Amino acid sequence: MPGPEHVGETRVPATGRAPVAWYAQPDMTVYLIVLMAFLSQAGFGGSRVAVSLHALHLSANQFAIGVVIALYSLCPMLFAILIGRMADRVSPRRLVLLGTLIMTGALLIPVLVPGIPALCVAAFILGLSHQVFSLPIEALIGGIGGVEKRARNYAIITMAWSAANFLGPMMAGFSIDHIGQLEVYIVLAVFTFAPVVMLIMRPEMLPESARVKAGAEEKRGSVLDLWRIPALRNTIIAAGVVGSAQDLFQFYMPIYGHSIELSASAIGTILGTSSLAAFVIRGILPFLSRRLTEAQILKSAIFIAAFAFSLFPLFAHPYALGVIAFVLGLGVGCAMPMTMSLLYAMAPASRLAEAFGLHKTVRNATHLVVPIVFGSIGAAFGFVTVFLANSGLLATAGFLLRKLKTAR
Repeated sequence: MPGPEHVGETRVPATGRAPVAWYAQPDMTVYLIVLMAFLSQAGFGGSRVAVSLHALHLSANQFAIGVVIALYSLCPMLFAILIGRMADRVSPRRLVLLGTLIMTGALLIPVLVPGIPALCVAAFILGLSHQVFSLPIEALIGGIGGVEKRARNYAIITMAWSAANFLGPMMAGFSIDHIGQLEVYIVLAVFTFAPVVMLIMRPEMLPESARVKAGAEEKRGSVLDLWRIPALRNTIIAAGVVGSAQDLFQFYMPIYGHSIELSASAIGTILGTSSLAAFVIRGILPFLSRRLTEAQILKSAIFIAAFAFSLFPLFAHPYALGVIAFVLGLGVGCAMPMTMSLLYAMAPASRLAEAFGLHKTVRNATHLVVPIVFGSIGAAFGFVTVFLANSGLLATAGFLLRKLKTAR
């Protein structure tokens, strides 16, 4: 059941956690962990491109490729909560090493075993091992440096993920063109294996014990106990809605752009503009968090994204759509770091990783459902309905958080 920090439904103080004591230089620790996460994410993100192009190379049809890519999201949806519960009890260092080694091994499966079934197995294991690697880090990094550094830490690590998600696919594409379809997996494996080398050289980066926060002796319960915390539940729902908005933009903007006869390069540039804005706003977040709370930033960002979505069907010029996409990117780019910071503040101290796992479960469920639902809406009622419906969903998510507060 929720601990004393959850008394009341509107204000969830971020204080009361003991400072994490395993590090001597908190900023250096954060940057090393972020570097480790960046390298792993670059290899993982690049694997999506490598696997997709490899499947095409093997003459797979679109359905088969869709199945392979969907397997990346299956594990986070099904097992993130279980992995989170394990991460709350097991040494973060051991889990990060385990996830890294399994991820690296999974990347070598297509090299050793030919065929589409091998790609399916690799995608499934990559999705699983990436959660084993990332959940302990996400639950851990928020406590380094104290409450005042929490939002900054999550802003920095999400910036690193954004950069890695740009570098990884680009690196995979160039590697395939210049060294080969199978050799690319070895290049990506070097990146995913790098955290092992870092932890061997600097084992003090991660603690040996998972119980490094005050309240670790709390009685554990079911995941429904977490869901019954109103502020935590509303934050997870709102984050899922924002994440689905980002998915919808990536899925529907090419369809809308094609319908108004934009070129492929214009559509790609508009999509890239949103990603650029997300990277920019995450760089600014550490400065914003000095003046505003995480809840204030997240609520404002959601309403900004809702406003941007309502503008899309009103314009057809690529420059106007690029500006709107940039505004949308500013809104949705805030969602991940602020959600992670709020989850750290609101979850019971002994169940941080489990709360992050619950968030990932909801997020990946929306990732699978949104393209199907809004694709059906668009086919039945047209583009305007899709954009306005999603704008309404975002505004509803903003109202869900209207009473949410966190301590400075």
